[in-house]
Amino acid sequence: MLVVIRGAGDIATGIACRLAAAGCRLVLTEVAQPTTVRRTVAFSEAVRLGEAAVEGVTARLARTTAEAGALAEAGAVAVLVDPAARCVAELKPDALVDAILAKRNTGTRITDAPAVVAAGPGFAVGVDCHAVVETKRGHNLGRVIWKGSAVPDTGVPGVIAGHGADRVLRAPAAGLFEPLRAIGDAVCAGEVVARVGDVPLPATIDGVLRGLLAPGVPVEPGMKAGDIDPRGVQEHCFTVSDKARAVGGGVLEALLALTGALR
Repeated sequence: MLVVIRGAGDIATGIACRLAAAGCRLVLTEVAQPTTVRRTVAFSEAVRLGEAAVEGVTARLARTTAEAGALAEAGAVAVLVDPAARCVAELKPDALVDAILAKRNTGTRITDAPAVVAAGPGFAVGVDCHAVVETKRGHNLGRVIWKGSAVPDTGVPGVIAGHGADRVLRAPAAGLFEPLRAIGDAVCAGEVVARVGDVPLPATIDGVLRGLLAPGVPVEPGMKAGDIDPRGVQEHCFTVSDKARAVGGGVLEALLALTGALR
């Protein structure tokens, strides 16, 4: 099965890892300058570095749609700078997964592929896609929705070890982001972990830096720029998250059902 995944951030990468383990051929599309925070577990890093490996799965940057198709055919995960997913018309995939997590539909159509699955809010089953997978933390995380939509976006990050919005680092000013610490570092509340120009960005809570924007990324005030995990387990910074793994399982379930592989 050839699957095009729109997005190559940490959730999209978790989905890709589960689909790769099931034998799917994969092409992920991304923007030219990704703003992924959890870069150590995101195939979007292939745009910046040429390739990226997550849990033993390696993704490689493709320069053209034809090259992306060839990489996927050879068993590699291809990443293509193609935010509008124009490659779909040429590749004619068996399935398309929208994992941009924009909280709205940015262009995915139910006619894009025989099986179209969307992750998160902003999509209606039967209108935008054939199935939706819930991305909100809680009892229904990873559940496949066959009628209706996912829970609407609340704008409030999910709670981890008692911390919600306070575990997210926000850009303090407009400019180019400059990390001063690395993902996986243990930090204390108040410690400066990055800056934008001369404006420092301090840690909001104690924990480990689970995510941090790449050097040189343009930011605006209030833009998500980092993530602190209060559980303090360094290994979590370098493996697919529980959330991404659950969402990936839901996508795999939906694709198997839609393509008839379960019958």
